[in-house]
Amino acid sequence: MLNISKNSVHSKINREQYASFREVESKQSGKIMIRLLTVFSTIALLVMFIPWTQNIRSKGKVTTLKPDQRPQTIHSIIAGRIEKWYVQEGDFVHKGDTILYISEIKDEYFDPNLLSRTEEQLQSKEMAVNSYMEKVKALDSQIDALVQTSRLKLQQADNKLKQARLKVVSDSIDYQAAIINFEIAEEQYNRMQQLYNDGLKSLTDLEKRKMTMQKAQADMVSAENKMLTSQNEVINAEVELTSIEAQYRDDIAKAESDKYTAMSNMYDAEAVVTKLQNQYMNYSMRTGFYYITAPQDGYITKAIQWGIGETIKEGTSIVSIMPARYDLAVEMYVKPLDLPLLEKGQHVRIQFDGWPAIVFSGWPNTSYGTYGGEVFAIDNFISDNGMYRILVSPDREDHPWPEALRVGAGTSSIVLLNDVPIWYELWRKINGFPPDYYAVVNYSSKDKK
Repeated sequence: MLNISKNSVHSKINREQYASFREVESKQSGKIMIRLLTVFSTIALLVMFIPWTQNIRSKGKVTTLKPDQRPQTIHSIIAGRIEKWYVQEGDFVHKGDTILYISEIKDEYFDPNLLSRTEEQLQSKEMAVNSYMEKVKALDSQIDALVQTSRLKLQQADNKLKQARLKVVSDSIDYQAAIINFEIAEEQYNRMQQLYNDGLKSLTDLEKRKMTMQKAQADMVSAENKMLTSQNEVINAEVELTSIEAQYRDDIAKAESDKYTAMSNMYDAEAVVTKLQNQYMNYSMRTGFYYITAPQDGYITKAIQWGIGETIKEGTSIVSIMPARYDLAVEMYVKPLDLPLLEKGQHVRIQFDGWPAIVFSGWPNTSYGTYGGEVFAIDNFISDNGMYRILVSPDREDHPWPEALRVGAGTSSIVLLNDVPIWYELWRKINGFPPDYYAVVNYSSKDKK
């Protein structure tokens, strides 16, 4: 009762009759409390010096080490209409097994004889290319013949020109001889005229000399005429030589022009042939895309598209597949503050969802139900969630991970750091300090020097 009255009842109550009063007012309870506090303080003081493993805890999920072992979706390369399914959800498929068949929905591919018609066009263009090639060869032969003929004609004309020039020289000599003969005859005639005037020669002798002079003059005129004719022949030979050069130059230029035109047409036809070959291969490859096959061995997990007659676009996801063989790993995320504490090969303890475990984060050796792992890879860039992704692979020296484990299962990971006393860990957390950043490195005596 509360002592709010001035009337005391202590003298009216016998406390020895009540066990509660005896226990409370007994001095032994105080001694026991002191002993308990002493024991607990001693135990707490000893616990402060027990080793504690610093760690980083993070949630994550199960994934695979290699990208090709992760769940994927199978897409349609071309647009089409679903005609027939060959699998159902949960089926195991081998690489190359048909999953479904689609038909064409684009009007430019409706022709059932599209490949054969394209092949015929290709063969026609190839024949056109061969025809142009043969025409180019024929024009090359024609050009060679024209070059050879022009060479011979030019040699012939050049020889004719040389003959004409030699004839001019010969006629010039004859003309000079005729001039000399005429001059001699004229001198003889003049002397004979003097002798006739002096009465030493007869008129008959004078007339003979006159005839001889006139004949020499006629020969001189004839030689001059021949010389002029030979000079004209030289000019005609030069004109003919120039004409032959111009004629064959025009013929060769025309043949070369026809050749280049044929070559241009041939190149155009070859470009069309290449385009048709590309088109034919595209059509041929497209026919193979009507059957959508499995890219690897795995299990069909979910059909994203369904039904018969449904149309799909290019790149549309059709089904999801889980590879049959994969190497498991754990994907976890750590804060940027904890990233410098991690390095490849660092030990990690992992607790998988669905597997019971007793976890003591500071004493990993006393935990039960956790599995070992090692840091396999560390991202060098931050993720969208503001943390860095860490990939953990199984520890070969620890217990193997559960066989029933599947990709996508949740995990709780503990990255093990340095071993420190508990008092140090409490002091660090109270002050908000991060775990130790340094790593122990053993130096040799030579390195110390």
